[in-house]
Amino acid sequence: MQELELKYGCNPNQKPARIFMQQGELPIEVLNGKPGYINFLDAFNSWQLVKELKEATGLPAAASFKHVSPAGAALAIPLSDVLKKIYFVDDMELTPMATAYARARGADRMSSYGDWIALSDTCDEATARLIAREVSDGIIAPDYTPQALEILKGKRKGGYNVVKIDPSYVPEPVERKDVFGITFEQGRNNYKVDASLFANFPTAAKTLPPEALRDLMISLITLKYTQSNSVCYVKDGQAIGIGAGQQSRVHCTRLAGNKADFWYLRQHPRVLALPFKKGIRRADRDNTIDVYISDDYMDVLADGIWEQFFEARPEPLTREEKRAWLDTLTGVALGSDAFFPFGDNIERAHKSGVCFIAQPGGSIRDDHVIATCDKYGIAMAFTGMRLFHH
Repeated sequence: MQELELKYGCNPNQKPARIFMQQGELPIEVLNGKPGYINFLDAFNSWQLVKELKEATGLPAAASFKHVSPAGAALAIPLSDVLKKIYFVDDMELTPMATAYARARGADRMSSYGDWIALSDTCDEATARLIAREVSDGIIAPDYTPQALEILKGKRKGGYNVVKIDPSYVPEPVERKDVFGITFEQGRNNYKVDASLFANFPTAAKTLPPEALRDLMISLITLKYTQSNSVCYVKDGQAIGIGAGQQSRVHCTRLAGNKADFWYLRQHPRVLALPFKKGIRRADRDNTIDVYISDDYMDVLADGIWEQFFEARPEPLTREEKRAWLDTLTGVALGSDAFFPFGDNIERAHKSGVCFIAQPGGSIRDDHVIATCDKYGIAMAFTGMRLFHH
């Protein structure tokens, strides 16, 4: 098949729409559903991300995409009991592939609502059962077991989008796109993220434990397929906060840091013990937990909205209690797709437990950024490689 006609483009008024190959056959097969224009943008970007994560680490990888940027990306690293609970998978048997997706979706469950999924390896039955009970638009993977395909075909009243991609497909080295009737052309970003990137440490701290090296590679590969400006916090083999498409880098660092903080605050004992009423949906739990963690919770208490979701009124976490809990978060890795222009980014990153950083370097204020890292004992590598993605 050389082309596939689509219902419409980014918006319903944008017709006609299609994906096609100028030469050769499309490397994908639609096994179910009717994926749209944005679905395929998510599919092809997310597939590249998980393929590169697998190549870099040797572990199965998964991504959860929304609007052509990842909400989460992760490797198949076993989950603690606490993470199983906050990801709502403590009642499931998890294979490595299912574990990777549970982590990817668990990074930012609110943003992952209605996501596009990418898997580096065959989708098995356990992964399909996990996907079946979450709200999602579709999936791309190199293959599906018969049982997994049957489960996925039953999702969304039979209309769930299932795409199979040829894992051996290699695109042409030059890529093009049209904007305002004008064609842009560039060489594909085939830059490989591996351990050799982490050789230049201008900071006093210069040591990367193996887990930190792995996490920094995850952050940079994730950023390679995230709309710029972008910053990614990673902990224990999974992204825990991704900031995408911000015009200011410090705003990006704050956005991603706030997401990382919420991820960790979800693990607070008081949050784990929230007295939810029976039958509350997972999506409503996610939204309610975010409100409980946020500074808006007192307003919600005043409005009496808590009565919809809780058996009894939970006492709020004070700012001091939240700060004390966040101060126990450590060992976080942080990647940036371009240099940090000022040390304010490092100050914000430190508040979310960042101990390791990878960024290109090259700012006229590198000295200030390095000094701020040294202030907190952070090891920072200059990679020399920008990873903008537009």
